[in-house]
Amino acid sequence: MILVDSSVWIDYFRGTVSPQTDLLDALLGSEPLATGDLVLAEVLQGFGDDREFEQARRLLDTLDIVVLGGREIAIAAARNLRALRRLGVTARKTIDTVIATRCIVDGYALLYSDRDFDPFVRHLGLRPALGAR
Repeated sequence: MILVDSSVWIDYFRGTVSPQTDLLDALLGSEPLATGDLVLAEVLQGFGDDREFEQARRLLDTLDIVVLGGREIAIAAARNLRALRRLGVTARKTIDTVIATRCIVDGYALLYSDRDFDPFVRHLGLRPALGAR
């Protein structure tokens, strides 16, 4: 299963062409995709227009929605952040740490365009959906 991060969804809905949005476009309707509950909130809150909000919501409703947090993931995310810190890497966003950790724990590949996930790929075993960057 591939979990799609908000960085890709935002580019997709803005019409930005990238390897990530091209892959997302190719997978939509042909492969099962997931996104996180907090990613859903993050993406939908960016729409100012009601019609565009509803179109995006309908599309996102076709995906599996993964609950990203919870006690065990919170503890594992804290451990992952501390492991990166010991390696001299600063994880900038707690939500990215939680998303990466959920993917690592559950074996999801992550489709992302946010460089903040790269240390999780390099050091903690996060599987990128688009290959290592």
